[in-house]
Amino acid sequence: MFKSALFWKVMTLLGCMVVLLIPLNMLSSLVNERSSYRDDVEQSLRQSASGPQTITGPLIAIPITELTTVIEDDKEIKKERRFIRYYLPENLSIVGKQTVEPRHIGIYEGQIWRTAITLNATFNRQLLSNDVGPDTLIGTPYVVLAVGDSRGIGKVGELDINGESYPIEPGSNLPGVGQGLHAVLPVKRLQDEKLTLRFNLDLMGTKQLAVVPVGRNSQFNLTSNWPHPGFIGDFLPQQRTVTDSGFSASWQSTWFANNLNTSFYDGRIIDVDHLPAFSVTVTNPVDQYQLTDRAVKYAILLIGLTFMSFFLLETLTGLRVHPMQYLLVGLSLVMFYLVLLAVSEHIGFNGAWLLASLVCAGINGFYLKAVLNSGKVSAMFTMGLLMLDAVLWQLLQSEDSALLLGTGVLFVALSAIMLLTRNIDWYGMTRKVQVPANGEIQKDPERFRLWK
Repeated sequence: MFKSALFWKVMTLLGCMVVLLIPLNMLSSLVNERSSYRDDVEQSLRQSASGPQTITGPLIAIPITELTTVIEDDKEIKKERRFIRYYLPENLSIVGKQTVEPRHIGIYEGQIWRTAITLNATFNRQLLSNDVGPDTLIGTPYVVLAVGDSRGIGKVGELDINGESYPIEPGSNLPGVGQGLHAVLPVKRLQDEKLTLRFNLDLMGTKQLAVVPVGRNSQFNLTSNWPHPGFIGDFLPQQRTVTDSGFSASWQSTWFANNLNTSFYDGRIIDVDHLPAFSVTVTNPVDQYQLTDRAVKYAILLIGLTFMSFFLLETLTGLRVHPMQYLLVGLSLVMFYLVLLAVSEHIGFNGAWLLASLVCAGINGFYLKAVLNSGKVSAMFTMGLLMLDAVLWQLLQSEDSALLLGTGVLFVALSAIMLLTRNIDWYGMTRKVQVPANGEIQKDPERFRLWK
């Protein structure tokens, strides 16, 4: 076996494919590097504008001082316990209208969103009056609203409480959450039969917008001009509509589902950064870097099928292809992915794929015409490469059926190889035959040669 020219030819071609893994690995690293540059743009926008936003509130915070009398050494001693009690709304309704704006840094793109928000909340008066007692002192109440990044706070309207307007001040006054808004609530308002709050807020951010459903019954309605929302979070929207011009979504939850009423007590908030929330993410569609990275993973399939086609051509005809020619064709297929990456940054993935396919198939057709000494065979290989590029493009576009399509391609390729080689005597390719001229045993030079 080790003296067989066929064996060494196959080993040589496998070696060529292993060598081509080196530039493919370098190309994969380049794709990851360019993708990280794109991620740096998103980080730059976050640092220059504002980050993801999480809205928590509105809540009513009431400073409370409890007076207790204890007897120590037969003496009555007055002791005070001070804390802040937070009251959550019975009903919370938030409506937002979001506008997503693309921002460019060089050739890379990120997004900033702006959302006009209207908040409506009602509070249970009975709960607010439960803490009023003879041994209880109540401080000045205030309404609080926390956000993730206060740099994104734009225009803020006045707080409307039961038809009267009150100014809003910066700072949330929530322990451990300094970013947000608050407004002083007159103590007399705690005696109103019904306490209804309403105000408007313009908020800017990047990536994610989240709303913590602090109300006993909470609802969040959002419309946006962005057609690629991500609804991965603690709650999926009850209703959503996504079109090419944007999306609309509606969330709803209660304390029975989120248990948020137990997260606020005695001035302490349980891990405010990890409270369950309605959330939507301004996600990018599968971009050219993700698609190119997936395409590179199919490169070995493209190269392997091309090499197999040349090998069958050698086996079935008298044409011979040198391993160096195999390697050059393989490098041109690797160059296809480099052209794809470079051009896709400027004209998009689909246009870049078409251009790279035409350019690389054209240069291979020109080269193979000289190698194979046949314009007809060269044209057939060029068309085959274009068809294979089309199949690979379909694999990338059909992620859900990629395995099925890939399996189909391999099955068709294997079937074609078996069909074309079903009558080949592989042992006979290097069989020794008697040459009548001198009676010596020699290898038949017409059966198989390693290369020219």
